[in-house]
Amino acid sequence: MKIDAQGTYYRDLNVSIREAVSAGAEIIELDNVNGQYFIGDGINRPVTITINGVPGNDLAAFMNGATIVVKENAQDNIGNTMNAGKVIVHGHAGDVLGYGMRGGRIHIRKDVGYRVGIHMKSYEENKPVLIAGGNAGDFFGEYMAGGVLILLGMFSDNTSKPKHGYLFGTGMHGGVIYVRGGVDESRLAKEVGVFELDGEDLRALEGYIKEYCSDFNLDPAEILKERFVKVLPRSKRPYGNMYCPMPK
Repeated sequence: MKIDAQGTYYRDLNVSIREAVSAGAEIIELDNVNGQYFIGDGINRPVTITINGVPGNDLAAFMNGATIVVKENAQDNIGNTMNAGKVIVHGHAGDVLGYGMRGGRIHIRKDVGYRVGIHMKSYEENKPVLIAGGNAGDFFGEYMAGGVLILLGMFSDNTSKPKHGYLFGTGMHGGVIYVRGGVDESRLAKEVGVFELDGEDLRALEGYIKEYCSDFNLDPAEILKERFVKVLPRSKRPYGNMYCPMPK
């Protein structure tokens, strides 16, 4: 099913999408998208939505099983409190991606902005995964409580830009971050450390990268031939002593 979003107010566009989903549409293609907010929010069926254009903020918020494919760039707050499903962005994406994300996948082909993966979390079998193919801004993995972040640093349009910004992992107290080619330790928050991958990490990483490459028609061997490191929190309570000192 095709929907032309040219000049359509975001609320009206989302009504049309929900009506199509309720009517049983399995594939929806949106043309001429230009900044409309909240596309795909709260959708609970395994529908595939392809977006031709640039969607606005809060794409796929609270989503629970759909797949969204963005053929160009995307803006901020993708996957806000997302439960399940997948978002695939073929260009760049903005800030605060995966905020409070609890499951599913977000695959970004190129650069991402600030505060990516903030407050990500996992529970039992629900483990969200966010992969950025280019570079990232400051506060990558801020307050991360669970799940997986992967930063490749490979597909940036600005090769002079650092792979990641400052305060990497600020307040991180759970989950894991994998980084291709190492990190700039001078830019890490004091709450985290850099570690070598073990066999379990390598197996998991290979699976994540193969799925990512399948979405973008890339060669996983080319990505995996470079050494990865993992960033982990040094403590599960990085700010505990600031607010509730432990008894001596």
